[in-house]
Amino acid sequence: MTMTADDRFDGSVEILRSPYEGKRNEIVTGPVSDWATDFSHTEPEWAADPYAIQDDLRGRCPIARTERFGGAWLPTRYEDVADIAYDTEHFSSRSIIVGNFRPPREIAPIGGVPPISSDPPFHHDARKLLLPAFTKTAISRHEEPTRAYCHSLIDALDGQDVVDAARDYAQHIPMRVIAGMLGFPPEDGPRFREFVDDALEGVNLTPEDRRERMGRLFDYLLDQVRDHLAHPRDDLTTYLANVELYGSKLDPSHVAGTMALLLIAGIDTTWSAIGASLWHLAKTPADRERLVAEPSLLPTAMEELLRAYAPVTMARLVKEDMHWHGVDMKADDWILLSFPAANRDPAQFERAGEIVIDREVNRHAAFGLGIHRCVGSHLARMELRVALEVWLQRIPAFTLADPTAVTWATGQVRGPRTLPLRIGG
Repeated sequence: MTMTADDRFDGSVEILRSPYEGKRNEIVTGPVSDWATDFSHTEPEWAADPYAIQDDLRGRCPIARTERFGGAWLPTRYEDVADIAYDTEHFSSRSIIVGNFRPPREIAPIGGVPPISSDPPFHHDARKLLLPAFTKTAISRHEEPTRAYCHSLIDALDGQDVVDAARDYAQHIPMRVIAGMLGFPPEDGPRFREFVDDALEGVNLTPEDRRERMGRLFDYLLDQVRDHLAHPRDDLTTYLANVELYGSKLDPSHVAGTMALLLIAGIDTTWSAIGASLWHLAKTPADRERLVAEPSLLPTAMEELLRAYAPVTMARLVKEDMHWHGVDMKADDWILLSFPAANRDPAQFERAGEIVIDREVNRHAAFGLGIHRCVGSHLARMELRVALEVWLQRIPAFTLADPTAVTWATGQVRGPRTLPLRIGG
């Protein structure tokens, strides 16, 4: 059937910016006095090594508190993280990024980036729309193009003694894959990097600045939707623009919000996992050499690398004042839901602080827990596996060129932003 531009997507994008309005709280950056009472995941020491901080808190103050961000909590035990993730009665997902302001309650149950920002019962139906595109069978169709692209990236590194594996390899892979799934121009990759930074690392911007930056993302997304409606093709953007929920096509805010989720979450989380894995193998020659010698071990090793270096920390908002697990939480307090901390809990994992690449029992929480467990886990696993397979096949020997030159992203998605590796023995 011939399709024409849909007037749902004409005009202003103001409706799409409303989740980025709210009451501003105090500045959130600055030195931490005590991680138990003044934590901040935006500080450089957290980005450099959050695990020592989390281990200390787990031992002396398993649910830390801060007055920053207008009030927030940080559980560090697996049990507490899981309890919150599964408890949709007391905790809302309407905003998943801790920042210096809260979006209004009125955006629930849909939230700004459904389905990850959605509460029940809407969440179930919004998530169901995405499932067909992220089955193992659907994802398998992207494997060979991903493998070919990884080889082309390594071809471009030929002759270099030192390469930045984060900027020259890891970050490009999910950008290309997600752009292909959404039907976006692959040459727009640099814009995707800006969108990621705006969404995940700009938490201390004013609501006005954040609204303006997110407006640029939504302008881009709606331009893509209009182009897809005028020139339909077999991709996720055309699908979302035309699919129906409850007998009607999706609201523009739902379409653009879901596309923003796929673009931002689908890129940063995976490039962070690829980069952290290469960082570990560069500094741990025994693990690297074993994987080169035993490539069949990679799927098992990959799960351990996901456990140990889980990139994603989510957020929840407390719905109402309550006493929970020994602490008094207030309505609209943030919960920093640290899956990385849960994955390092010795009560849940033997040798939790060690990386054991042949660990057989590994029910990690790298992809989250509860109703919001990552819908794209099959995609992320495929990208990580293929990226490591190709790298280890083509570059079996590599080390950190300068450990002090490695930098890590701050905020709720942690991964190397610069990763200088020396190629060869």
